[in-house]
Amino acid sequence: MQSVVVTGVSTGIGEAIARLLVARGFQVFGSVRKPQDGARLAAALGSLFTPLVFDTTDRDAVFAAAAQVKAALNGAPLFGLVNNAGIAVAGLLLYMTPEEIRQQMDVNLQGTLNATQAFAPLLGAVADFTGTPGKIVMISSVAGTSATPFMGAYNISKFALEGMSEALRRELMLFGVDVVVIAPGAVKTPIWDKGLALNDARYTEGPFAAPLGKMRELVRSKAHIGLDPDVIATATFKALTGKAPVRQVLTPEPLMHFLLNHLPKRMVDRMFAKMLSLKRVSKN
Repeated sequence: MQSVVVTGVSTGIGEAIARLLVARGFQVFGSVRKPQDGARLAAALGSLFTPLVFDTTDRDAVFAAAAQVKAALNGAPLFGLVNNAGIAVAGLLLYMTPEEIRQQMDVNLQGTLNATQAFAPLLGAVADFTGTPGKIVMISSVAGTSATPFMGAYNISKFALEGMSEALRRELMLFGVDVVVIAPGAVKTPIWDKGLALNDARYTEGPFAAPLGKMRELVRSKAHIGLDPDVIATATFKALTGKAPVRQVLTPEPLMHFLLNHLPKRMVDRMFAKMLSLKRVSKN
C-alpha cells in the first residue's frame, strides 16, 4: 500500500485530495490543526486515513508528526507529500501590519518548507535510500505569476512558493525526488470567505473604499464559476501517480489567465484600473 502525506486537509482542496486518495486505496496521513477535525475525517474516511495534528508553522510539531509517519511506515518509503496548507491574508500592502505579513509568509512559505524538510527523508532524500523515490506536489495558485490589488501579501507568498518549488526540484534531482506545482485559479473553498472582509478603517474609509467595493463585487461575480475542489484533487492524484508537467494551471478562466500573463504589464495595469476604479482623479 502506498502512503501520502497531505497538509491542510480539514476543508477545501486538502479534504478533497484526502478523500480521493483514500478512495483510490492510498494510506493518507492528513494534517489538521484541530483534533476534532481529525476525528471527523477519520470517522468519514475510515482506516486508510490517519490524522496528524499540527500547525505547519510549529516546526517541532511537524517533525514529531514525521517521526510518527516514519514509525507507521515501518521501513517502507513515503510515496508522496502534498503541500496544500495555506491561508489568504487580504489587505493593501501600503497599510498591512508586520504581523499580518508575517502570518501570511509563516504559513504559506515557512510552513511549507517545514513540512518539506520533515518529510523529504521519507520520500528518499537521504544518501542511503535504496527504494523508489517519492514525489512532492506543491499547491500554488495562478496568483503566483500575476498579482491582484488587495491580495498583495498572498501574491508575494505564492510568487515565492513558485521559486521555492523550482529550487527544490533542482536540488532534489540528486535523490530522484521530483517536485511539481499545481496552480489553481478560482476554487470553491472557504479560504476566500474571510479573504476580503477587511472591515476596519484602513480599508472602509479613505481613497481605497470604492476600489475595495469593486473588488468584492468582482469576487462575488466569479463565485459561481470557481472550480470544484475535486478537480484539483484529480489533478493531484494524476501528478502523484504519473508523469506530470513541472507546473500545471487549472483555471475556469484560461483566457483571462493567458492575458494577465502575456499582455504588456502596463496594459494589464490599465485593465485593473478600469475594473477597480484605481485611476487617479486629477484635481484642477
